[in-house]
Amino acid sequence: MLNSLRSSPAERIRFPVWLKWLLVGLLVLGVVFRFVNLNHKVYWHDETYTSLRAAGYTRGEIDDQLFQNQVMAASELQKFQQIKPGSTLMDTLRSLAVEDPQHPPLYFLMTRFWMQTLGAPLEWMFRSPLTVTRSLPALISLLSLPAMYALAWELFACRDIALLATTLLALSPFDVLFAQTARQYSLLTLMVVVSSYLLLRALRLTNTPPSNRLHHYRKPPPLWHCWAIYTVSAATGLYTHPFFGLTLAGHAAYVALDAWVFQGAAQLKNTVKIFAGAIAGAIILYLPWLVVMISNAKRAFATTDWTQFSPGIDYLLKLWTLSFTALFFDLDFGFNNPWTYWIRLPILLLILVSIYSLCRNTRPTVWLFVLTSILVPFLLLAIPDLVLGNKRSAVSRYLISSFPGVQLAVAHFLGTKLSMKTLYSGRSQQLASPTTPLVPFLWRSTLAVVLAGCLISLTVSAFSDSWWNKDLSYANNQTATVINQTPTPLIISDIGDDFTNTGDLISLSYRFNKPVSLLLVNDPEIVNTPEFKAALQGTTAIAFRPSRNLQIKLEQTYGKLSSALPIERLWKIPPKADIPEKKTVKTQKKY
Repeated sequence: MLNSLRSSPAERIRFPVWLKWLLVGLLVLGVVFRFVNLNHKVYWHDETYTSLRAAGYTRGEIDDQLFQNQVMAASELQKFQQIKPGSTLMDTLRSLAVEDPQHPPLYFLMTRFWMQTLGAPLEWMFRSPLTVTRSLPALISLLSLPAMYALAWELFACRDIALLATTLLALSPFDVLFAQTARQYSLLTLMVVVSSYLLLRALRLTNTPPSNRLHHYRKPPPLWHCWAIYTVSAATGLYTHPFFGLTLAGHAAYVALDAWVFQGAAQLKNTVKIFAGAIAGAIILYLPWLVVMISNAKRAFATTDWTQFSPGIDYLLKLWTLSFTALFFDLDFGFNNPWTYWIRLPILLLILVSIYSLCRNTRPTVWLFVLTSILVPFLLLAIPDLVLGNKRSAVSRYLISSFPGVQLAVAHFLGTKLSMKTLYSGRSQQLASPTTPLVPFLWRSTLAVVLAGCLISLTVSAFSDSWWNKDLSYANNQTATVINQTPTPLIISDIGDDFTNTGDLISLSYRFNKPVSLLLVNDPEIVNTPEFKAALQGTTAIAFRPSRNLQIKLEQTYGKLSSALPIERLWKIPPKADIPEKKTVKTQKKY
């Protein structure tokens, strides 16, 4: 397979100069969008857990301090988002190992270092603690841009297609959305792209005779060096997120199929042996955390049991459509609104046509890599969901391993159509075919629609208070608005039936624009005590996602609760004087 990953010079594509400059300008705009209104959206449940684990806290110790049947200021919750006094890196590792072993520690340790070194100056400069944790993934996402350029160049040997692929990544609504999210997903995207580039580079050099390597490198690197770097990148990806293993599975499928179909038996054995050694090295490097995951497997399964819910095939099809099209268009008209899906059908069609065109018009080793990078990670999640009734493949962020392949396919398809060779055919061709002049307009319009969809989606998202990726915290801004408009609010809550109230209470504390008090209870029986009733005097009491037992106790004591925000299970508690027990209270006073 001599240099078979790359296209021949005759097949190289050239864009008009104006188009190149346009793409460069849009790429810069994509960089800017990563930092526009960085602190505007809800700091959702998972982001608060990033901060508290990086700070060295466990949720158990936070719950023990919070749910003590005492009134406290909501702003006090934010102290658990700052570095725990006297804590070390080992506290961050312990927090993850004990309570969240399915999340490897790399990103959380990076966040802790970021908070310790730049936390104070960034918070002072931007007047928001959210800048500290969200600026790190935004900066990490910038590294994905040159990595995507290198990957596309390694794959297609065309600078213009590489530029277009990089621009599509820069303007991707999905990638920008998670670049502004204080979680490890922008780092995961980076490692997917970087490891793919390093694999293709190592394979190309491995299958290039030593005498020909000088054509590409004045001082060709030793092969062991290339494979060692790939091994380190694979281990880094595993320490970022367990689902990076889906990328490695795609790499394994590509190496095996490529060697089996396009190489001889001797080369097959050599290539597979080298690749297997690299993966083995990555697993050895990952072994310390793998032991932690296995030792705490019960806890890992308990914290991810929400993925066992069986949503049905129609739900999965909807989410798959939304997930893949969100790379280019991301406006939401409602999950059950048909227009949410009809408006995305052209994008879905573009993706399918791009993959088909790639398979028809590129070397087998090129389309095989893109195809395996898309399908293998997706099918490894989708097939178990269809067979067992789970919904992991319906979680968009779990499909990150498949997304760069989609962007590469679309970039190649549009790039071939926008090439000067395609746009400016000979005069004889124009005379022979009266429809030829429409070709430049068609493909330029297609690119314009794709880029416009990206820009519109980014603009709407940038000025929104919440977005679909906020999941169970999606309506937290509405909750905060109701509470901010309530005179002397007192929020009553407990750990909740699904044990998610801790993170969302911390999330809400960032949205309050006035002093708000919390009464966090650990036992529903506290509702009947004089201390509880005294705490409610002179306040407007609101129950936030109370557990079933707490809600029953409140209704038994205070009467039927009125709904303040149904979507968030926000209940307004009537004053004690308004319920039928008023006469009983007067009788008691006589004694």
